[in-house]
Amino acid sequence: MLEIDLTDPSVLHDPAAVFGQARERAPIARLVAPGLGPMWAVTRHAEARAMLADPRFGNSAASYPRLDVPEHCRPYLRTMQELDGPEHQRLRRLSAPAFTARRAADFQPVISQIVDRLLDGVADRLLDGPVDLLEHFAGPLPMEVICALVGVPAGDRPAWLAHGRAVAAGNGAAFTAAMPAIIDGARTAAPHVAALFGAGLTEQELVTLVWHLVLAGQTPTNLIANAVAVLLEDPSRAALLRAEPHLLPGAVEELTRWCGPQLLTIPRYVQRPTTLAGITVAPGEPVTVSIVAANRDPRVFPDPERLDLRSTSAGAHLGYAHGPHFCLGAPLARVQTTVALGALLARFPDLALSDAGALAGVAARRVPDPGTWRLAALPVVAR
Repeated sequence: MLEIDLTDPSVLHDPAAVFGQARERAPIARLVAPGLGPMWAVTRHAEARAMLADPRFGNSAASYPRLDVPEHCRPYLRTMQELDGPEHQRLRRLSAPAFTARRAADFQPVISQIVDRLLDGVADRLLDGPVDLLEHFAGPLPMEVICALVGVPAGDRPAWLAHGRAVAAGNGAAFTAAMPAIIDGARTAAPHVAALFGAGLTEQELVTLVWHLVLAGQTPTNLIANAVAVLLEDPSRAALLRAEPHLLPGAVEELTRWCGPQLLTIPRYVQRPTTLAGITVAPGEPVTVSIVAANRDPRVFPDPERLDLRSTSAGAHLGYAHGPHFCLGAPLARVQTTVALGALLARFPDLALSDAGALAGVAARRVPDPGTWRLAALPVVAR
């Protein structure tokens, strides 16, 4: 059985290559890391979709680290993502209408206003030199959008932005320390968003849903930053989308496939011995999907190692997972990423990476995280 050490520099530098080689050797691999128990990783697209939709593989409290928080916060920590079965289905049914594709499309004018305001700030800063788009655009945008969607009062949003930065940066200590304020903020916002989700949620469920959705809404931060880096590394890519903006929705799907931030899914567990891709998984063993491997599986995607912004097959990617735990906010993430990239490219036709677009410069700013493909900074200039 192939083993992959998640702390190996080659995994951190080029996970697509390492997991891609593993995929072509077998549909499942063993992940190891110092201080962590071994984990199974499904590497091929068909097997990954099957596992994510299989009710025998479920999320549990073991899928998420336990936060050391004050006692009054604990009732709000068990989120919908940790649940399966009827309880999960009920919460999903009550929450889903607020995050449909139609609702996201209807919200596009608000997203555009937020994008334009943030780009005004970027334009002002570009007059003085390089600007970090992660700090001043991709970072605050998703939090601003989700706060507007769920009705977080304007005066409370600076605090939520600070919480969002801690989450997006992967700062577990800062997130834990902020948790009491996050819960208090969610309790304040809950009455404003009760109508959004309709009747049926208890106060505890509503508060839990608010804080989790607000912070989970940070996912587009890294997708937008990764996409901008990829487009600016090869100016012909950005030029194509400027010339043919109708390609943007499909290009966002392809960019999610090619450089999506999530490398691994949240671990799932089985309660009894189960066969997966020819391997017997014992009860209590964690199983994840290597999204980066499945999204470049040649059995599904033609010429998968090439970024094709005209692709018509990219919609099969697993960037938002699959099955019962398919990302609830995927429609909103798609719309805001499309709006953000379109507005950025149109407004700044001479935008370039501050290191002249050298790939090594971008790679050097990658955060060494085996679970997330993300940048620590994205400085750009106007040529």
